[in-house]
Amino acid sequence: MTETPTRDPAKALRTASTVLLLRDGAQGMEIFMVQRHHQIEFSSGALVFPGGSMDPGDREIAADSALVPHGGGLDSEAAAIRIGGIRETFEESGIMLARPHGSGELIAAAQLAPLEPQRAALDEGKVSFADILRQHALRPAIDCLVPFAHWITPVQLPKRFDTHFLLALAPPDQVGRHDGHESVDSIWLSPKEALAGAESGRFKLPFPTIRNLIKLDRLGSAKAAMEFARKTPVVTVMPQLSKTATGLTRLQIPVEAGYDGSVFEVERP
Repeated sequence: MTETPTRDPAKALRTASTVLLLRDGAQGMEIFMVQRHHQIEFSSGALVFPGGSMDPGDREIAADSALVPHGGGLDSEAAAIRIGGIRETFEESGIMLARPHGSGELIAAAQLAPLEPQRAALDEGKVSFADILRQHALRPAIDCLVPFAHWITPVQLPKRFDTHFLLALAPPDQVGRHDGHESVDSIWLSPKEALAGAESGRFKLPFPTIRNLIKLDRLGSAKAAMEFARKTPVVTVMPQLSKTATGLTRLQIPVEAGYDGSVFEVERP
């Protein structure tokens, strides 16, 4: 839906969850990323972190004490945002951040085979995430996700998202694989490799993805990144857009957000 000058742009915002799945490999931190299908309307062809818009069912799960006892110790919206991230991660990577009832451990990779066919059904709306959790006696492990960043699409753009970036350590025995529908490829790589790929033209990376990869790279390891996220307040970023004399887009963001500056010039946001 395209915004008009008379419409309040805030009303067009869609809440979204994005999960940065981390692990420590032989060469340091690695992150799971997927390449969007070229026919997807938003960020087509881009290399991104798994994620997407919230679903009404995410809030229903957050309010279900059988699935999320005591709201996971969070307010209902914070819990729902994490559940949305877990759902999107399962859809787009096959990685399930959930625990069998009565267990303190995440579901093992060997137990995921019966869930694999349900990824497509979930994406197509033929089954709900709550149904999958109940059928397999799972509880979403919302405590495994930690807020890392919060970006809101500039008001000038027609499609706007209120996106929460969440860090999570990938279960060591779950590898991850793209869905072949919304995403056509997937890869574990270091932040440096992703950024170098963008510089060479191998990868197309959205501006917020680039800034978050740079921030991750400074942190060095998956463990250090999780510790940083747990103790560092998140500063909301809604870039202010303007044009330079040379036709580039200038984005101004809060310096306190920790992205090594406040003014950036790019070809596109």
